[in-house]
Parts: sequence; structure tokens; C-alpha cells
Amino acid sequence: MSGPSGVLGRLDAALAAFGLSSRGVVRFGEQEAAPRLTDGRSVTAVVLIGVVGGAMWPVFDAWRATQVDRGGSDPLDRWSKIVIDGVAQEIGAVACYPSDAPYQPFQAWAMKAEGLKASPLGILIHPRYGLWHSYRGALLFRDWDEEVETPVAVAHPCDRCLKKPCLSSCPVDAITPSAFDVTGCRQHLAGPVGQRGCMISGCMARNACPVGTEYRYPPDQLRFHMRALKLPT
Repeated sequence: MSGPSGVLGRLDAALAAFGLSSRGVVRFGEQEAAPRLTDGRSVTAVVLIGVVGGAMWPVFDAWRATQVDRGGSDPLDRWSKIVIDGVAQEIGAVACYPSDAPYQPFQAWAMKAEGLKASPLGILIHPRYGLWHSYRGALLFRDWDEEVETPVAVAHPCDRCLKKPCLSSCPVDAITPSAFDVTGCRQHLAGPVGQRGCMISGCMARNACPVGTEYRYPPDQLRFHMRALKLPT
């Protein structure tokens, strides 16, 4: 594998057709703990692949409509692997995914690659995209010689947000500055009020964040993600 000049440009060109994009590069020095390939060799760089807003939704939704089983039990993971595995082969890299062992530190990579920090909801907040982004996979490179820009330090959006509506918008007060009541949240979503509210329109706390509202997921995408939650019966 290699990281030839212009690899990020080639990568983004290949990903654009699927509504995905590269989301930063993490380079590893000789003394740093780096992921290893199946042959035991350490990689020198990781390129994160992710979603911004609703860009991928029309492509994914159209693919799912062609599947007899609607993509199976985890259609977004299945689609992501089909797409990213294909791009990895084209670029000359090895793909890895948040859901697959050996589990890689995707959040740590994202914080290093894009200078992000966690919001009170636990989701990494982007200064431009807000909470409306995610990471679908990453490409591992054994040899990387392309220069990349160091992320510019920016003020954490949550530090500048005085009202913090995400903390006051949850109908069951599941979110506090120090904790997230996962059980209380899930029980609410499983009940009649949650089924008519967050399960249809998306998490109210997430929707209340004022950062990156123009990248908010479209309604169908919001409902898809909410339905993917395994709620108590």
C-alpha cells in the first residue's frame, strides 16, 4: 500500500458518488501505537471516512430499495462496507470499521484528525457540522508520504454556547453536564410519548443544538437512526 501524491483528492472523488467524504488524517510516528495490518505490520496513517449531513442518504436509501431484505438487520453498516471496501481496493488501502474487531479508537482518531471534542450528548461536535456528522469507516495505509495540514485549533462550540439548549430540551431530563441517563432515555423512547416525539422527529436534545443546523439530517434519515435503537419492550 502507499500514499501517493493526491491520494486524498482521488479518495474524495471516489467517495463523492456515495455522499461520503474523507474526514481527516491521523499519522503515526515510529514511537506511537499504531494499528496493525493482518500481516503484523504497523500502518503509518489512517484516513477517516464519514458522513456530513444528509449527503449519503439518497444513495443509501436507493441502494436499500434494491435489496430483497432491505439491507438486512444492519443495512447502513452493510452498505458502508460495500462502498468503502470498494474504494479501499481502488485506492490501495485496507478498510476498518467501528463495528468490527479488533475495535479501533475511532473517536480518538477523530479528535486528533479534526480537533473535535465531545458534546454533552457524548457525540463529537464539529464547529461547522454540529452534531450532524458521523464516521462510517477508515482506510489504513502502510506507507504514506503525502503532506497533510495540521488541524487548526478552534474554540469548542459548547464552550461558547451559554444557554445549552441540549441540556434543557430532553423531555425526561436524561442529559446533565456530568451524565447521560441511558436507561431513562430508552424507556421514554419506548413509551407512547417518545414514540410520537423523538422516534419520529429525532432526539429533541440533539435537534436543539444551534450549531450546524443547515446540516441536520432529513426526516427519513432521522427516523431510520431512531428505529435502529434496540429499545426495551
